[in-house]
Amino acid sequence: MLLGPPGTGKTLLAKATAGEANVPFITVSGSEFLEMFVGVGPSRVRDLFSMARKHAPCILFIDEIDAVGRKRGGRSFGGHSEQENTLNQLLVEMDGFNTTTNVVVLAATNRVDILDKALLRPGRFDRQIFVPAPDIKGRASIFKVHLKPLKTNLDKIDLARKMAALTPGFTGADIANVCNEAALIAARDLNDAINMKHFEQAIERVVAGMEKKTNVLSPEEKKTVAYHEAGHAVAGWFLQHADPLLKVSIIPRGKGLGYAQYLPKDQYLYTKEQLFDRMCMTLGGRVSEEIFFGRITTGAQDDLKKVTQSAYAQVVHYGMNEKVGNVSFDMPRDGEMMLEKPYSESTAQLIDIEVRKLIDTAYKRTQGLLNDKKEDVAKIAERLLKQEIISRDDMIELLGKRPFPEKSTYEEFVEGTGSFEEDTSLPEGLKEWNKEKGKDQPQPTQAT
Repeated sequence: MLLGPPGTGKTLLAKATAGEANVPFITVSGSEFLEMFVGVGPSRVRDLFSMARKHAPCILFIDEIDAVGRKRGGRSFGGHSEQENTLNQLLVEMDGFNTTTNVVVLAATNRVDILDKALLRPGRFDRQIFVPAPDIKGRASIFKVHLKPLKTNLDKIDLARKMAALTPGFTGADIANVCNEAALIAARDLNDAINMKHFEQAIERVVAGMEKKTNVLSPEEKKTVAYHEAGHAVAGWFLQHADPLLKVSIIPRGKGLGYAQYLPKDQYLYTKEQLFDRMCMTLGGRVSEEIFFGRITTGAQDDLKKVTQSAYAQVVHYGMNEKVGNVSFDMPRDGEMMLEKPYSESTAQLIDIEVRKLIDTAYKRTQGLLNDKKEDVAKIAERLLKQEIISRDDMIELLGKRPFPEKSTYEEFVEGTGSFEEDTSLPEGLKEWNKEKGKDQPQPTQAT
């Protein structure tokens, strides 16, 4: 079972496995089993596994298995009952395989939390492999692959490393999208080769959306957006644990009227102080509006949403509040509603109080910081109004060097991690296994 967020290469990994093993690859989507007619789903499962046995040795891959492998129970009528019957047949077929069958069953999902436990027990999908978003070395390796067919005068190894540093949190699919967008932008500009400017524009397009040249703001709105983004930039500049700033823009993109691009490092553990600094930086836009205009606008809605989520996570999920204590309650996923709270009403009230207190404390701290740096905010805002985009070099020119050490290059990010390249070496027992692999490889088979 391949687990992980969308776009990390679960399906690609399954296809690559079949290619390396030099065996037929049978692929099917979990949703293809489900039909409105009773009995069709289980019948398709039987046919699929029969095909796999016929073509053995082979690899059978079920993509998006959560469509058919959802937990049983609850409602038991209509389509839900048919889904359970299909799952039951899948469980039976999985039990029918043994070590002599020579069929490997792979499956992929990004929702392992909703899968039936019987599907994951030993003997079925007992080997679960998490496929995360790549780290900076992984991103550099993926960029090298996607840069190969592109025409550019830049050194592709250096370019891959630089792009890896500029794209924290990107998945393999995002990286492929960036390279494709860069080629399209270069073609629109009638360039013979892709340069660094095209790649930077492609990253902006993937991160923040398309540039809206027709979205003309009134002078008053443009000034508000400039001071809002300047508030973010200055707050982050003088907070130790805020992410290093890369670029600030007041050109409307996607849903936003402006945005700030940061360069966070690949980090897996966060302290209370680091999360608090990030909250303060996120509140910088709303605080700046209040200081300079004496009023607030709807422009901070997304910032407030992020701050609220962070505060709730610290209090409810990470046990970072003294009064609520060292407890961790499940939080609903994006787009889900929590029908029943896993804590009492009195605890719910305490959580609300502590979340508000944490956000208020962050807001007051940001107010104090931006009041002290009021002239700096005005400098940044006026430069933004003049040229619409300012870079890190402009920030250094206007505010001086950031008073905290920061990393910005690939070499600085990977320092102390052993090597500059990703370790892709094989165990001793696997180094020679496919040396004599046949040249003729069978074509993948699509289940119908």
